[in-house]
Amino acid sequence: MATGATTEARKPLLRALSGEAVWPPPMWLMRQAGRYLPEYRAVREKAGGFIALCTTPDLASEVTIQPIRRYGMDGAILFSDILMVPWALGQPLRFAEGEGPVLEPLRDAAGIGALELDKVRERAAPIFETVRLTRAALAAQHPKTTLIGFAGSPWTVAAYMVEGHGSRDFHTARGMAFADPALFGRLIRTLVDATTDYLAAQIEAGAEAVMLFDSWAGMLPPSQFRRWVIEPTVTIVRNVKRLHPGIPVIGFPRLAGPLIGEYVQRTGVDTVAMDTAMDPRLAAQLVPPTVALQGNLDPLALVAGGAALEAEARQILAAMRGRPFVFNLGHGIEKITPPEHVAALVRLVRSGG
Repeated sequence: MATGATTEARKPLLRALSGEAVWPPPMWLMRQAGRYLPEYRAVREKAGGFIALCTTPDLASEVTIQPIRRYGMDGAILFSDILMVPWALGQPLRFAEGEGPVLEPLRDAAGIGALELDKVRERAAPIFETVRLTRAALAAQHPKTTLIGFAGSPWTVAAYMVEGHGSRDFHTARGMAFADPALFGRLIRTLVDATTDYLAAQIEAGAEAVMLFDSWAGMLPPSQFRRWVIEPTVTIVRNVKRLHPGIPVIGFPRLAGPLIGEYVQRTGVDTVAMDTAMDPRLAAQLVPPTVALQGNLDPLALVAGGAALEAEARQILAAMRGRPFVFNLGHGIEKITPPEHVAALVRLVRSGG
């Protein structure tokens, strides 16, 4: 590192995301700000509904910072939800207790045509204010912590928009993609534009890296994976990097399997997140050594704690030593996770395994 390098350039997570093999590796956890923390539950109760929490900047910023304050994570990921983009486009959205997200299903040209791309920045303004508040608070209190913005990838977001709720197989969305690719493609193009603008606004507000979550990528066959996962991601990454060339992009094509290598090669992401099912050693063979890997502890190993947690974490660390790597989970943290298990994991990773 050159003399006079900025604080931002010295941040361990930014160094790893930029292709440097940092050891011990930087770490953060997907859904690290969430229901397993008592301090989160207190703020959630104060906010009322989930959307209200996501769109109340001081509360959302507090929740984003809570795990940094408690554990000293290297990354703070914006507290929000991947479905805030459809919400900002004007699609009715609510979060039903015990059900998850519920949207008004979008299944025809009229519904897609009614989406308001020009209103995304205006409606999502509270989220961008959360980014500004959080970046300022981190700079003052946790100057080596990197702020990560994020969005859902077009395929995954479209699947929810068409289906109208979560699903094990997203039967309706997958059917539309096959039966009417022109109509489905129109929705995907709208989401590419909205997601690009949404991420750019987060970066302008202070996000130092951004992540694309394609949580349901793995349910598509290869031809559809290439069309609806890879191709939209290519466009988003290219556009974000044109607007903000110094900002690292993390991609998470969950359950991509061996297609993870093609995903990295074609999309141009700086880092790819491995899901729980991915063998880190295989990923290391498929992904160029200049691209960082992120992952991929099973969240249930974190719930179990003890010897099982240590064994799984050490295996991942051993497989990743010597290449750019960010320690994380292979999916979001479970709400039943004991906070003390997270503290034990942080100590183990900080020791380098």
